[in-house]
Amino acid sequence: MVQEVVIEAYNSDWIQEFESEKKKISRVLPSNAIQIEHIGSTSIMGMPSKPILDIAVSVNNLDDADMFIEPLSAIGYEYVPKLEFPNRRFFRKGERKKGTHHLHVYEQSSDEWRNNLLFRNYLRSHPEQAAAYAELKKHLASIYVEDRATYTQMKAPFIQSMMELAQKV
Repeated sequence: MVQEVVIEAYNSDWIQEFESEKKKISRVLPSNAIQIEHIGSTSIMGMPSKPILDIAVSVNNLDDADMFIEPLSAIGYEYVPKLEFPNRRFFRKGERKKGTHHLHVYEQSSDEWRNNLLFRNYLRSHPEQAAAYAELKKHLASIYVEDRATYTQMKAPFIQSMMELAQKV
């Protein structure tokens, strides 16, 4: 099945959408959900993005995410097992393959949790790097318009270089 890459101009509503969704999530999740963060391109002011809100939830133990399946389904999230990513649990809201919200659960002590926040925070505070990433995303989306996996894979070297810079700050 083709997974089209659709990149939209930055939408300031994404921040308000996240805050609204965070309140809903906070109301239904048990107390073992430590932190809820807006991650991904929609969390970076001015960044063009796929119109999907990425939300990260941290827990002390990833097995705690099993307790999230029922409460999150009550507000429209579907648990999607992703065996290729053993260090996270993934939930999707919205139509299959075209979700509107992706919720990722990570252990708070994990590299995945730290790296998502590190990348977001670095681009938020380095507009020149954010602009370069925006241009790369638009360019790759024009080439890999029907191949989301390759689009994502081709962004990886840039993301890795930003992570290396961010770790030095």
